[in-house]
Amino acid sequence: MKRTRYVLGCSLIAFELLMASGASGQDSFYKGKNIRVVVATSAGGGFDAYTRVIVRHMGKHVPGRPAFVVENMPGAGHLIGASHMYRVAKPDGLTLGHFQGGLFLYQLLGRPGIEFDAAKFEFIGAPVTDNRACAFTKASGITSMDRWLAAKTPVKIGGIGGGATEDVPRMLAATTPLPIQLVSGYKGTAEVRLAADSGELAGGCWTWDSIRATWTKAIASGDAVVVLQILSKPHRELPNVPLAAKYAKNEEARQLIQVGIEEPSDYYRPYVLPPGTPKDRVATLRKAFLDTLKDPEFLADAEKAKLDIEPITGEEMEKKVEKLFKLSPALVTKLREILGSK
Repeated sequence: MKRTRYVLGCSLIAFELLMASGASGQDSFYKGKNIRVVVATSAGGGFDAYTRVIVRHMGKHVPGRPAFVVENMPGAGHLIGASHMYRVAKPDGLTLGHFQGGLFLYQLLGRPGIEFDAAKFEFIGAPVTDNRACAFTKASGITSMDRWLAAKTPVKIGGIGGGATEDVPRMLAATTPLPIQLVSGYKGTAEVRLAADSGELAGGCWTWDSIRATWTKAIASGDAVVVLQILSKPHRELPNVPLAAKYAKNEEARQLIQVGIEEPSDYYRPYVLPPGTPKDRVATLRKAFLDTLKDPEFLADAEKAKLDIEPITGEEMEKKVEKLFKLSPALVTKLREILGSK
């Protein structure tokens, strides 16, 4: 019996030493280093806003307390930043990427220009589910769904070359009777907002938390109005804003809205590491990311910035991306017809 306790005690000590050694190793690796975060949009939009709040706090949760540096890399609907993470960034645990996960759907649909395999990214997690909505300026006259449906000319919606800002209006145009004209080519949602404020556009479709955080004054004053949300159930802050599925032309259209817009919202805001990043560094940054999103000081900053926080783990994101590539061929064909080409 004594020998059993002795062996067990030695095993526990060895395990503790091994864990301490691993933590020490990560501390040694990250100490004095910078972690670069590549954001695939211009400054001022929702992706940028989330990242800048996160990096103000994440360093203290990484062993060695590295500094974080944000680099904006906009263009091609986030594809430039995503491609950089897959093909250029070194897999050393020192470069994180943040881009729209709609690119994973584009890979499934065979969109030209997608030169990566989504399954090979190392997923760190996401700060929030993508609560998608459409908002328009009061000056545009589109302040309700009745007015949108009754519009005599197509309503101009801004897009950034890909992702939800373009997928949502494309899907709505194909599955509902809403009159829509997609105007593409903006570098980020900040530019879409400015174009709407100037009268160049009626508005745009991206996420409620981003709209609320970056179009704050206009929403509060009523100069901008959220008229539609593209979710399976209403957001708690938008209980009276109708859901897109209500306006689907038929059951097939409703299914297309679900698999093409609603479900991708769960993996739309990923933070990733390049393929081949050492697993211990992946694990370290996954833990640091989740610890940051629970940090009271971070949560206070996020609330001040009006950013919703509903964390999704890296492991959960892996499973969601795997599920994406198991959609039925029939649905994939329909999605390709709607979203597969620009």
